[in-house]
Amino acid sequence: MDNEGRGWIIFSMIVLLVAGIMRVFDGIWMIHNGNALRIYLQGAILGNSLVTYGWVYLIIGIVLILAALALTTGSEVARWIGVFAGAVLAISAVWWIYYQPIWAILYIAIGFGIIYGLVAHGGQQMLAGASDGDYGYDDEEELSDSTQEQPAG
Repeated sequence: MDNEGRGWIIFSMIVLLVAGIMRVFDGIWMIHNGNALRIYLQGAILGNSLVTYGWVYLIIGIVLILAALALTTGSEVARWIGVFAGAVLAISAVWWIYYQPIWAILYIAIGFGIIYGLVAHGGQQMLAGASDGDYGYDDEEELSDSTQEQPAG
């Protein structure tokens, strides 16, 4: 695999981990301060309780962290879990776009960056179990020789 693809996988792992930690801290803060603050959340998707959002963000943060750790295994399942986690990150940011538009748009962009990195470059790492990107062939000649038709006889 090319270095660009490896970079995108590492980028996705780091961003999922950092975003997960941030979501966990946000969730803990919301749970702790939810009843003490008077925040106007009328018409919000999950109700008007900041504590509810705190629990949701805590769960989302844990999912993001687990997805980042799963990506270290290099498995195809972990890649799709990472894609799902990137989508969850972007979708959960949409809930706050009315209240915090800049942060919400930033989280949405980060989610799409994770999805792009894992979909566009993640599959190359998982093909045929190859870790060095040559998929079992020593050079281009051997690859072209194996694909030519052999005469019958």
